[in-house]
Amino acid sequence: MAILLMAHRFFVLAINGSVTDDFTTVYSALRRFIEGVPVYNEVYHFVDPHYLYNPGATLLLAPLGYIANFTLARWAFIAANLLAIVIALGLLTRMAGWALRSMVWPLAIAVAMLTEAVQNTLIFSNINGILLLMLVLFLWCVIHKKSWVGGLIIGLAILVKPMFLPLLFLPLVKKQWGALALGILTPVIFNVIAWPLVPGAADYITRTIPYLGETRDFANSSLPGLAIYFGMPKQWEMLWFLIFGGMVGVAVLALLRFRNTEPFFWAATTSGVLLTGVFFLSSLGQMYYSMMIFPMIFTVLGPRSVFHQWAAWVAAYFFLTPDTFESTRWPDIARWVEFFRATAGWSLLIVVTFVAALFWFVGDIKTKRSLATQASQEPEHMSTQVDLDSQPITETP
Repeated sequence: MAILLMAHRFFVLAINGSVTDDFTTVYSALRRFIEGVPVYNEVYHFVDPHYLYNPGATLLLAPLGYIANFTLARWAFIAANLLAIVIALGLLTRMAGWALRSMVWPLAIAVAMLTEAVQNTLIFSNINGILLLMLVLFLWCVIHKKSWVGGLIIGLAILVKPMFLPLLFLPLVKKQWGALALGILTPVIFNVIAWPLVPGAADYITRTIPYLGETRDFANSSLPGLAIYFGMPKQWEMLWFLIFGGMVGVAVLALLRFRNTEPFFWAATTSGVLLTGVFFLSSLGQMYYSMMIFPMIFTVLGPRSVFHQWAAWVAAYFFLTPDTFESTRWPDIARWVEFFRATAGWSLLIVVTFVAALFWFVGDIKTKRSLATQASQEPEHMSTQVDLDSQPITETP
């Protein structure tokens, strides 16, 4: 099933493509860079996909532009992203404590191929599959204390998409200073090198960054996107922003107690709630970003997980389902669900994680206090008996 679904997604859905085409935008910009033409010449009031990568990311992706044949470049890029997704799921299988020969890896691939996130990543031909692999490699490096490698990987991910910047919180609290330093310096160094090399690099600041700061009212599942679509008063938008931002912050802090005792659960869940917060609260949230929540979902295979709660799976359905909700009976409601089901899923996952993290935090404190109370009330002769009983006994014939 995994192989057949992969083949269908690649040879049929992805090769056929869609009206939404992220690859042509990127490839054309890279060709302009190679040919010495100003890169940032987008007309931003059109709704077509725009080239939004910074000069450093342009330099990093430039080798793709040297493939002169457009079709070959696109197919190779799709294949690289598909392979990256499969490898990432394999690494997550091992990190969750399961063998690759078990049913977990092929089952995970099959289920992933059914999600909107994977399908549209391949159909739109964007880079999210490679970014998922970078995220998983970074989490592996944090868990196994490969500080410098992890820093380089997350630095490159931040260079391509700054939404990964909050993940520097993980090496910060683990005191992995090399990862923290490289995570910050890598995008800075790439942009410094790229600035004199990318034609029209200054346009990125004067034209592209102002556009990035705007909240668009189409294909935007974030809270600000919902607010502008429905005309929500600014004070209400700010109130909801503070409420959900507060829940993300509290959840992250409550999860800190597990960073040494349950490292995979902690790293995957913390990264998941941080990125979900970014998707939900930033100026632009697109549904296929939800692929980055895969590591958090894999914690369901362990003894502790947000996804042991049924409500988390309701959330996952909303932000991963490829189902359409067009309806002739309830057209308006169906249209809203179609646009904002990811918004509902992300917000619900934040709430579930917040509540679960608080329960775990309070429960662990109560357990420790109970054990401490029992130890302090234990009679002295009981502790002596334990010591005597713990001595080896020599049996005689």
